[in-house]
Amino acid sequence: MVPKSDQPLMPTKVFSVDALSVRLYETKAELSQDVAHLAQRYLQDTLNQQGTAAVILATGNSQIQFLEALVALGGVDWSKVTLFHLDEYLGIDANHSASFRRYLRERVEQQVKPQRFHYIEGDTLQPLAECDRYSLLLQAQPIDLCCLGLGENGHLAFNEPSVADFNDPYSIKLVRLDPVTQQQQVDRGQFPQLEAVPQYAFTLTLPMLGKAKKIFCLAPEKRKAIAVKSMLSEPIGNDYPASFLRTQAQATLFLDRDSASLI
Repeated sequence: MVPKSDQPLMPTKVFSVDALSVRLYETKAELSQDVAHLAQRYLQDTLNQQGTAAVILATGNSQIQFLEALVALGGVDWSKVTLFHLDEYLGIDANHSASFRRYLRERVEQQVKPQRFHYIEGDTLQPLAECDRYSLLLQAQPIDLCCLGLGENGHLAFNEPSVADFNDPYSIKLVRLDPVTQQQQVDRGQFPQLEAVPQYAFTLTLPMLGKAKKIFCLAPEKRKAIAVKSMLSEPIGNDYPASFLRTQAQATLFLDRDSASLI
Protein backbone atom coordinates (compact mmCIF):
# COMPACT_ATOMS: atom_id res chain seq x y z
CA MET A 1 0.00 0.00 0.00
CA VAL A 2 1.10 3.58 -0.68
CA PRO A 3 1.27 5.60 2.52
CA LYS A 4 -1.65 8.04 2.70
CA SER A 5 -0.10 11.48 2.71
CA ASP A 6 -0.97 14.86 1.29
CA GLN A 7 2.65 15.92 1.69
CA PRO A 8 5.72 14.85 -0.29
CA LEU A 9 8.17 12.54 1.45
CA MET A 10 11.79 13.65 1.57
CA PRO A 11 14.47 11.31 0.20
CA THR A 12 17.12 10.06 2.58
CA LYS A 13 19.86 11.02 0.14
CA VAL A 14 20.18 13.09 -3.04
CA PHE A 15 23.21 12.99 -5.32
CA SER A 16 24.24 13.14 -8.97
CA VAL A 17 26.05 10.82 -11.35
CA ASP A 18 27.24 12.81 -14.35
CA ALA A 19 24.17 14.80 -15.45
CA LEU A 20 21.67 12.45 -13.78
CA SER A 21 20.04 13.35 -10.45
CA VAL A 22 19.46 10.44 -8.05
CA ARG A 23 17.04 10.36 -5.12
CA LEU A 24 17.17 7.55 -2.55
CA TYR A 25 14.30 6.48 -0.25
CA GLU A 26 13.94 3.90 2.49
CA THR A 27 11.01 2.08 0.87
CA LYS A 28 9.28 1.63 -2.46
CA ALA A 29 6.11 3.11 -0.99
CA GLU A 30 7.89 6.32 0.06
CA LEU A 31 9.53 6.54 -3.36
CA SER A 32 6.18 6.14 -5.12
CA GLN A 33 4.49 8.77 -2.97
CA ASP A 34 7.19 11.37 -3.53
CA VAL A 35 7.36 10.81 -7.29
CA ALA A 36 3.57 11.22 -7.42
CA HIS A 37 3.83 14.58 -5.68
CA LEU A 38 6.67 15.70 -7.95
CA ALA A 39 4.73 14.66 -11.06
CA GLN A 40 1.55 16.34 -9.80
CA ARG A 41 3.31 19.66 -9.14
CA TYR A 42 5.17 19.54 -12.43
CA LEU A 43 1.99 18.86 -14.42
CA GLN A 44 0.13 21.59 -12.55
CA ASP A 45 2.89 24.09 -13.39
CA THR A 46 3.02 22.94 -17.01
CA LEU A 47 -0.75 23.28 -17.44
CA ASN A 48 -0.71 26.70 -15.81
CA GLN A 49 2.05 27.87 -18.13
CA GLN A 50 0.96 26.40 -21.46
CA GLY A 51 -2.59 25.10 -21.07
CA THR A 52 -1.83 21.55 -22.24
CA ALA A 53 0.63 18.78 -21.43
CA ALA A 54 1.91 15.60 -23.08
CA VAL A 55 3.12 12.67 -20.97
CA ILE A 56 4.66 9.28 -21.74
CA LEU A 57 3.81 6.58 -19.19
CA ALA A 58 5.47 3.27 -18.37
CA THR A 59 4.11 -0.02 -17.09
CA GLY A 60 5.44 -2.79 -14.86
CA ASN A 61 5.52 -3.39 -11.12
CA SER A 62 7.68 -0.33 -10.48
CA GLN A 63 4.92 1.97 -11.70
CA ILE A 64 1.83 0.56 -9.94
CA GLN A 65 2.10 2.36 -6.59
CA PHE A 66 3.25 5.57 -8.28
CA LEU A 67 0.28 5.61 -10.66
CA GLU A 68 -2.13 4.80 -7.82
CA ALA A 69 -0.72 7.66 -5.78
CA LEU A 70 -0.76 10.12 -8.69
CA VAL A 71 -4.39 9.31 -9.52
CA ALA A 72 -5.40 9.53 -5.84
CA LEU A 73 -3.73 12.92 -5.34
CA GLY A 74 -5.94 14.65 -7.89
CA GLY A 75 -5.19 18.29 -8.64
CA VAL A 76 -4.34 17.69 -12.31
CA ASP A 77 -6.76 18.71 -15.06
CA TRP A 78 -6.37 15.52 -17.05
CA SER A 79 -8.82 16.76 -19.69
CA LYS A 80 -5.94 18.89 -20.96
CA VAL A 81 -3.35 16.09 -20.95
CA THR A 82 -2.41 13.85 -23.88
CA LEU A 83 -0.90 10.49 -22.91
CA PHE A 84 1.41 8.08 -24.72
CA HIS A 85 3.12 4.87 -23.64
CA LEU A 86 6.62 3.49 -24.00
CA ASP A 87 6.21 0.09 -25.56
CA GLU A 88 3.92 -2.79 -26.48
CA TYR A 89 4.28 -6.41 -27.50
CA LEU A 90 3.79 -7.29 -31.14
CA GLY A 91 0.91 -9.65 -31.77
CA ILE A 92 -1.23 -9.38 -28.63
CA ASP A 93 -4.52 -7.52 -28.49
CA ALA A 94 -5.52 -4.73 -26.15
CA ASN A 95 -7.43 -7.04 -23.81
CA HIS A 96 -4.63 -9.57 -23.27
CA SER A 97 -3.69 -9.81 -19.60
CA ALA A 98 -0.09 -8.81 -20.41
CA SER A 99 -1.00 -5.95 -22.76
CA PHE A 100 0.49 -2.64 -21.74
CA ARG A 101 -2.54 -0.98 -23.29
CA ARG A 102 -4.80 -2.86 -20.88
CA TYR A 103 -2.53 -2.02 -17.92
CA LEU A 104 -2.71 1.71 -18.66
CA ARG A 105 -6.34 1.75 -19.72
CA GLU A 106 -7.43 0.22 -16.42
CA ARG A 107 -4.99 2.04 -14.12
CA VAL A 108 -4.95 5.46 -15.75
CA GLU A 109 -7.29 6.22 -18.64
CA GLN A 110 -10.46 4.90 -17.00
CA GLN A 111 -9.55 6.66 -13.75
CA VAL A 112 -8.62 10.17 -14.92
CA LYS A 113 -10.21 10.54 -18.38
CA PRO A 114 -7.34 12.32 -20.20
CA GLN A 115 -7.90 14.47 -23.26
CA ARG A 116 -6.67 11.51 -25.29
CA PHE A 117 -4.50 8.43 -24.86
CA HIS A 118 -2.57 7.43 -27.95
CA TYR A 119 -1.89 3.69 -27.75
CA ILE A 120 0.58 1.62 -29.75
CA GLU A 121 -1.57 -0.92 -31.59
CA GLY A 122 0.35 -4.08 -30.81
CA ASP A 123 -1.93 -6.35 -32.81
CA THR A 124 -1.60 -4.36 -36.01
CA LEU A 125 -1.15 -6.31 -39.24
CA GLN A 126 1.26 -3.64 -40.52
CA PRO A 127 3.86 -3.01 -37.79
CA LEU A 128 6.06 -0.73 -39.86
CA ALA A 129 3.08 1.45 -40.76
CA GLU A 130 2.19 1.52 -37.06
CA CYS A 131 5.67 2.85 -36.30
CA ASP A 132 5.12 5.63 -38.83
CA ARG A 133 1.69 6.47 -37.40
CA TYR A 134 2.91 6.64 -33.82
CA SER A 135 5.99 8.65 -34.76
CA LEU A 136 3.79 11.35 -36.23
CA LEU A 137 1.67 11.45 -33.08
CA LEU A 138 4.77 11.77 -30.88
CA GLN A 139 6.19 14.53 -33.02
CA ALA A 140 2.97 16.55 -33.08
CA GLN A 141 3.78 18.24 -29.76
CA PRO A 142 6.65 18.49 -27.27
CA ILE A 143 6.73 15.81 -24.56
CA ASP A 144 6.62 17.40 -21.14
CA LEU A 145 7.16 14.35 -18.93
CA CYS A 146 8.39 10.81 -19.53
CA CYS A 147 8.02 8.19 -16.81
CA LEU A 148 10.26 5.12 -17.03
CA GLY A 149 11.11 1.89 -15.30
CA LEU A 150 14.41 0.00 -15.43
CA GLY A 151 14.81 -3.50 -16.86
CA GLU A 152 16.86 -6.07 -15.01
CA ASN A 153 19.29 -6.16 -17.94
CA GLY A 154 19.52 -2.37 -17.94
CA HIS A 155 17.02 -1.67 -20.68
CA LEU A 156 14.81 1.41 -20.89
CA ALA A 157 11.44 0.70 -22.52
CA PHE A 158 12.46 -2.22 -24.78
CA ASN A 159 15.80 -0.70 -25.77
CA GLU A 160 17.72 -3.88 -25.04
CA PRO A 161 21.54 -3.92 -24.91
CA SER A 162 21.52 -5.66 -28.29
CA VAL A 163 19.42 -3.00 -30.04
CA ALA A 164 19.87 0.22 -28.03
CA ASP A 165 21.17 3.16 -30.06
CA PHE A 166 22.00 6.49 -28.43
CA ASN A 167 21.78 8.11 -31.87
CA ASP A 168 18.76 6.22 -33.17
CA PRO A 169 17.17 8.05 -36.14
CA TYR A 170 13.73 6.67 -35.28
CA SER A 171 11.17 7.70 -32.65
CA ILE A 172 9.72 4.19 -32.36
CA LYS A 173 10.92 0.89 -33.74
CA LEU A 174 10.25 -2.84 -33.71
CA VAL A 175 12.83 -4.92 -31.80
CA ARG A 176 13.52 -8.53 -30.89
CA LEU A 177 13.33 -9.05 -27.13
CA ASP A 178 16.32 -10.20 -25.12
CA PRO A 179 15.79 -13.63 -23.47
CA VAL A 180 16.48 -11.97 -20.09
CA THR A 181 13.58 -9.60 -20.70
CA GLN A 182 11.32 -12.43 -21.84
CA GLN A 183 12.09 -14.39 -18.68
CA GLN A 184 11.39 -11.30 -16.60
CA GLN A 185 7.86 -11.20 -18.01
CA VAL A 186 7.33 -14.83 -17.01
CA ASP A 187 8.70 -14.17 -13.52
CA ARG A 188 6.26 -11.28 -13.13
CA GLY A 189 3.39 -13.64 -13.96
CA GLN A 190 2.47 -11.97 -17.23
CA PHE A 191 2.91 -15.18 -19.23
CA PRO A 192 2.69 -18.85 -18.16
CA GLN A 193 5.97 -19.91 -19.74
CA LEU A 194 8.82 -18.53 -21.83
CA GLU A 195 7.40 -19.86 -25.10
CA ALA A 196 4.28 -17.72 -24.62
CA VAL A 197 6.19 -14.42 -24.47
CA PRO A 198 6.20 -12.55 -27.79
CA GLN A 199 9.58 -12.42 -29.49
CA TYR A 200 9.12 -8.87 -30.76
CA ALA A 201 7.87 -5.59 -29.36
CA PHE A 202 7.48 -1.93 -30.25
CA THR A 203 9.59 0.51 -28.28
CA LEU A 204 10.16 4.24 -28.18
CA THR A 205 13.84 4.87 -28.85
CA LEU A 206 16.40 6.43 -26.50
CA PRO A 207 16.61 9.74 -28.42
CA MET A 208 12.81 9.96 -28.32
CA LEU A 209 12.86 9.52 -24.55
CA GLY A 210 15.56 12.16 -24.33
CA LYS A 211 13.32 14.73 -26.02
CA ALA A 212 11.09 14.87 -22.95
CA LYS A 213 11.46 18.07 -20.93
CA LYS A 214 11.55 16.01 -17.72
CA ILE A 215 12.28 12.31 -17.15
CA PHE A 216 11.41 10.31 -14.03
CA CYS A 217 12.92 6.81 -13.85
CA LEU A 218 11.57 4.64 -11.02
CA ALA A 219 13.81 1.70 -10.13
CA PRO A 220 12.86 0.15 -6.78
CA GLU A 221 13.31 -3.43 -5.48
CA LYS A 222 16.25 -5.73 -4.89
CA ARG A 223 16.01 -7.35 -8.33
CA LYS A 224 17.04 -4.03 -9.89
CA ALA A 225 20.19 -3.64 -7.77
CA ILE A 226 22.64 -5.03 -10.35
CA ALA A 227 21.12 -2.95 -13.15
CA VAL A 228 21.27 0.17 -10.98
CA LYS A 229 24.92 -0.41 -10.14
CA SER A 230 25.79 -1.03 -13.80
CA MET A 231 23.96 2.00 -15.19
CA LEU A 232 25.63 4.30 -12.66
CA SER A 233 29.17 2.89 -12.57
CA GLU A 234 29.94 1.28 -15.94
CA PRO A 235 30.97 3.30 -19.01
CA ILE A 236 28.11 5.12 -20.71
CA GLY A 237 27.14 3.13 -23.78
CA ASN A 238 24.84 0.64 -25.44
CA ASP A 239 25.94 -2.25 -23.21
CA TYR A 240 24.00 -0.54 -20.41
CA PRO A 241 21.17 1.31 -22.16
CA ALA A 242 20.00 2.98 -18.93
CA SER A 243 23.38 4.72 -18.71
CA PHE A 244 21.84 7.01 -21.36
CA LEU A 245 20.14 8.82 -18.49
CA ARG A 246 23.54 9.98 -17.23
CA THR A 247 23.66 12.24 -20.30
CA GLN A 248 20.24 13.78 -19.57
CA ALA A 249 20.25 16.73 -17.17
CA GLN A 250 16.45 16.74 -17.06
CA ALA A 251 16.35 13.15 -15.75
CA THR A 252 15.96 11.90 -12.17
CA LEU A 253 16.49 8.32 -11.01
CA PHE A 254 14.45 7.21 -7.98
CA LEU A 255 15.81 4.34 -5.87
CA ASP A 256 14.79 2.58 -2.67
CA ARG A 257 17.15 1.05 -0.13
CA ASP A 258 16.95 -2.36 -1.85
CA SER A 259 17.71 -1.24 -5.39
CA ALA A 260 20.56 0.98 -4.14
CA SER A 261 22.12 -1.78 -2.03
CA LEU A 262 25.10 -2.29 -4.37
CA ILE A 263 26.11 1.34 -4.83
